[in-house]
This record gives sequence, structure tokens and C-alpha cells, in this order.
Amino acid sequence: MSAGNIDHATADTSPGDENTPVRHGSFELRVDIEAPPERVFAAFAEPDLRTRWFKLPGPSRTAEHELDFRVGGGERARNRVLSEDMDERVEYRSRFVDLEPAERLVYVYEAFVNDVRHWVSLVTIRLAAQDGGTRLDWIEQYTYLVLTGPDGEQDFAHIRGATRLLLNGLRRVAEETPQWSPAGLRDPEN
Repeated sequence: MSAGNIDHATADTSPGDENTPVRHGSFELRVDIEAPPERVFAAFAEPDLRTRWFKLPGPSRTAEHELDFRVGGGERARNRVLSEDMDERVEYRSRFVDLEPAERLVYVYEAFVNDVRHWVSLVTIRLAAQDGGTRLDWIEQYTYLVLTGPDGEQDFAHIRGATRLLLNGLRRVAEETPQWSPAGLRDPEN
């Protein structure tokens, strides 16, 4: 099973104000998960499963999470990152555009640091049954509005690396959820 490979990655500078460059890019990751597509989809849809793998930087005690998993609904996560030389508030806001159970998720999200929108992404996730498990394809198109460095390369590496970490957590949760059922109900005798 692969942990995730970048099949395609691009980054282009958009025309605009030289003082506020906007950078666009995209990447794709593929992950094989030893769980059926229905269980992988449930790991996105069920709040108790979702919060086991979807986390923002910072301590758990300061994390906040809201999930309204339906087309037109969204997700909001907030946390605070504290260290000797840093005090940042991070926030994630998304809106679900298309949800096909056990097949596809499409959503847009915004990432904020200290109340400033840093980037916006369109994400398409495809799930396909394979050999008793699931092949997950993650396709993300992003627009950086605030760059950390002069060329944005650090930002692009961050978004790809953070997505790999999330997918590793998703795989772990989907593969370790023995009392799951397609209806999202658990058998009280098991």
C-alpha cells in the first residue's frame, strides 16, 4: 500500500500587484487504504471518526471543530499554536459542493492564520474499490494569497506535506474502525 505519491505538481505566478503576488498550483496524491470505500467515506462524514484524523496544529485542549456534512454544509476548525517565539491562531473553513457516498467528495476550503486568509483550495477526492480496499485519489488546486517566503515554495511544500499527514491519519482511522457499519450504526453487542 502506498502512503501517497505526487503524480503532478505545478506552481505559477499570477499577474497582479507585485507587492501581493498570488500563486496558483495543484497536486495529486494517491493512497491505498485497507478498508472498503463506505468506511473511508464514513471517516469523512462521521464527526467522531473525522476528529480522530483531521487536526490543525496546536494542542488538543484548545482545538475547536464543527462539521455539517451535507452539500451546502461545511466544516470549521480552529486552534492556537503557541511556542516561545510564536502565538498564531489557525482556522480552516470549508463548504461541501458535491458528496457521493463511497465515491466522491468535492469541497472548497480557506486557511487563515491570525485572521488573514492565506490560501483557498478546491479539493476533489475520488474513492474506488480495489482488492477489498479503497484507492483514494486526492486532487487539490490551490491559490496562495499570502506567501511565507519570496517565491512560495515553502508554502507549496507545506500544503503537500500536511495533506500527506492527514491522509496517513485517515488511513489509520479507516483501517482501525472494526465496529463500523454502512449505515453508521454500531452493533451494541459487539
